[in-house]
Amino acid sequence: MFDHTNFIRFWKWWQARPVLPAHLPRLLLADRFQPRYVRRCHVTQAICETLRLLDWEQLPHSLSLHRQGERSVPLAAYIGAYLVKIDQEISTFGKLRLFLRNHPALLWALGFPLPSPAKYPTDKAVEMCLPSQQHFSKKLSRIPNEILQTLLDSQVDWLKEQLGASFCSVVSIDTKHILAWVKENNPKAFIKEGRFDKSQQPLGDADCKLGCKRRRNQVTPTKEGQPVSEQVSIGEFYWGYASGVVATKVPDVGEFALAELTQTFDHGDSTYFLPLMAQVEQRLGFRPPFGTADAAFDAWYVYDYFHNPAHDGFAAVPLRKMKQGHRLFDPTGLPLCEAGLPMPRKSTFTNRTSLVQHQRGRFVCPLLYPEPAGEVCPIDHVKWPKGGCKLVMPTAPGARIRYQLDRESEQFKTVYKQRTAVERIFSQAKALGIERPKLRNQFAIANQNTLIYLLINCRLIRRLWADEA
Repeated sequence: MFDHTNFIRFWKWWQARPVLPAHLPRLLLADRFQPRYVRRCHVTQAICETLRLLDWEQLPHSLSLHRQGERSVPLAAYIGAYLVKIDQEISTFGKLRLFLRNHPALLWALGFPLPSPAKYPTDKAVEMCLPSQQHFSKKLSRIPNEILQTLLDSQVDWLKEQLGASFCSVVSIDTKHILAWVKENNPKAFIKEGRFDKSQQPLGDADCKLGCKRRRNQVTPTKEGQPVSEQVSIGEFYWGYASGVVATKVPDVGEFALAELTQTFDHGDSTYFLPLMAQVEQRLGFRPPFGTADAAFDAWYVYDYFHNPAHDGFAAVPLRKMKQGHRLFDPTGLPLCEAGLPMPRKSTFTNRTSLVQHQRGRFVCPLLYPEPAGEVCPIDHVKWPKGGCKLVMPTAPGARIRYQLDRESEQFKTVYKQRTAVERIFSQAKALGIERPKLRNQFAIANQNTLIYLLINCRLIRRLWADEA
């Protein structure tokens, strides 16, 4: 006999169920609306606690990521699967597929199209709804990185709302090398010639570029009693990419990634600064007053960016050793020659060949310009017979601040210590596999890097919530 009481109870429960938009993952549903086998899977529940911290509503409602004949799988399901791969430190997509097949509850939570979502799926049903290993790899490179950046936007907005004015007064910036998955990076692989020849592109990755991780000067080895004739520059070269990150420290909680950018390894560290800071300024709505980085970012436009007469902010960056040595300036900002005389500016021109187009000034000997003073150089400089000293440098305030910054002050040292924030971000990213990805194109690597930083931020937000609770 049909039980009308149970039917009415079921019908009320069915009507009370929330209607979840198709582009959102099922993990956003409350526990009482999840099937019993999902609630009882401890692995799924632990992963969902972290993934729920993403603002999934930022994902587009419709995105054509499938071709004719392919199953329509929500974008959130793929993004969630890639985050699971990173969170569980799974190295390949084949192992990711095996992990998901062994956890059907996780498939339901991520939003993969199971035939009967309310019932425990059979092995055949799980196999049918799971994309292949090749399909997972292909989809990662097809996702527009701008979509993942919107998730990072929402993370910054949430943290800015929680912490208020104290958030992000100091930022640190650095880059992390990423080795391409090619045999040229394997020292045990035999390559007859051209291992580090930039004109011979590796077959395993058509996008990677050759770059130098670090370089040091080594004295030419000689026999005892022979003078040293030259110095040899020894470099550590790799084929690959680099990930630039701007991070800030959240007191008593951890480090937070504000912006990230992936480029090929042939780009210098300084090329990351302006694009990354543009992202930071857009997300925060203001320029951070203080910034810190290593000597690779010792450029005039870095100091100029943080200089503002409205506050006492600055860029805490070490000064590189240059051939011209340390420069001094008079109170009006004119450079001093070796005799201690202020050099007047004779003319200006626009430098359009450098990384940042800027105005440069020509400064000349004050004893000869604008009119000869009838005096001789007090130190009898070697350039005096040839028209005196000449100096060409940017006219922006950052070019002067670069030399005038007091790097022995307590304020400088305090800000410079914040550089460890980005180093700790990279330490976490390395543990999650950013340094040696098993991927073969730049789009996939860039997307995976963004997902890694999203996961690192989710873990910080989870700790922040735990502290507040």
